[in-house]
Amino acid sequence: MKNKSAIIVGGGINGLCAAYYLHKEGFDVKVIDRGTIENNCSFGNMGFLSPSHFVPLASPGIIAEGVKYLLDSKSPFYIKPRLDLNFIRWGLNFYKNSNQKTVDKNSYPLEDLLKLSRHLMDEIRADLGDVFDMETKGCLMVCHSEDAFEKEKKVADAAANYGLNVVVLDRKEVQEYEPDVELDMAGAVLFTDDAHIHPGKFMLAMKQKLTDLGVHFQLNTEVTGFKKEGQRVKSVLTDKGDYSADEIILSPGSWLGELTHKLGHRLMIQGGKGYSTTYDHIEKNIKYPAILVDGRCAITPWKHTLRIGGTMEFSGLNDKVLVKRMQGIYNSIRKFYPGLKIDFPPLDKIWTGLRPVSPDGLGYIGKFNGYENVNIAGGHAMLGVSCAAGTARIISDLLTNKAPEINISAFDPMRFS
Repeated sequence: MKNKSAIIVGGGINGLCAAYYLHKEGFDVKVIDRGTIENNCSFGNMGFLSPSHFVPLASPGIIAEGVKYLLDSKSPFYIKPRLDLNFIRWGLNFYKNSNQKTVDKNSYPLEDLLKLSRHLMDEIRADLGDVFDMETKGCLMVCHSEDAFEKEKKVADAAANYGLNVVVLDRKEVQEYEPDVELDMAGAVLFTDDAHIHPGKFMLAMKQKLTDLGVHFQLNTEVTGFKKEGQRVKSVLTDKGDYSADEIILSPGSWLGELTHKLGHRLMIQGGKGYSTTYDHIEKNIKYPAILVDGRCAITPWKHTLRIGGTMEFSGLNDKVLVKRMQGIYNSIRKFYPGLKIDFPPLDKIWTGLRPVSPDGLGYIGKFNGYENVNIAGGHAMLGVSCAAGTARIISDLLTNKAPEINISAFDPMRFS
């Protein structure tokens, strides 16, 4: 009996994980990507696996905070003013969903997905080998001000409702966790269920694994359209030829809106640009990854390597670098970690990537626009690495007529229709 076939459009972490699980189910898999898979948003991020991030991006106060930052060129939040109807429509829906009622509704399904992914990543490491620097020591939420620390303690209290384990640390205790680097902060909350990986090493290891298994990669290939027949997509049209499969999975990151528009319904998605830079050979490095709560950025160590990153910039689908945004990240890191010996990076060492952001902070998982054989996998904003394995496993379950391990109704791609 002939194996079923699947085409995955998009070779980011969601796409590769989907290929991994579908191959396990006996599918012949082809991954189509517009690049080389070695330069997308899955490479330069912070590598967090974060069950602690159960509060969706669209949350109370974020709009007011964004407005406050708009005139600050080094701020962690930036919107480029432009007459773009798709962006305006997205922005109105983001505003509508940034309330406590929506957070209360969405945080539980988000946490279910985060926990599922966290568990599955342990299994993937056991299969691929310990080749992507995964560490399971947790993640610190560090606060420079006493006010931020008090607010973070309330988040720690709420975490108990989700079954998460936390440790609240005062200034002295945080310094004991980081004995090699001088710190300046009021305190921190350690979420011990969190983990982190080196995302670039993970992507390369997963791509090599899939190649060895016989998954075909069609790279540097632009999808130009789809051939439709009734409620099915018969083939994917590209600038390198047409490709057919039984099932189509769309996982192109921030280009999800552009791609779904070719199928008659543009999903609401915007690319939120993030910045990072990576330092090699740090003699005295930190030991724990951390979110700088009132610094609005993050820091991740891998032995003697260190990455700093952050910001959310809505300026369209582009890779332009605004150096002042990196300056804001660097200044925050130096403020919290004055003992770190790092210099401001040159322009060619500043990385940017576009995170796919939905209007309510949840990703899109499942059937699309009435098509029998088209599924969406992605749109997880800053939680792409954290949600990828779970998203991929759910897609595999759906395509093999199995019940997903969690309720996915909150992630319905058509929920804004």
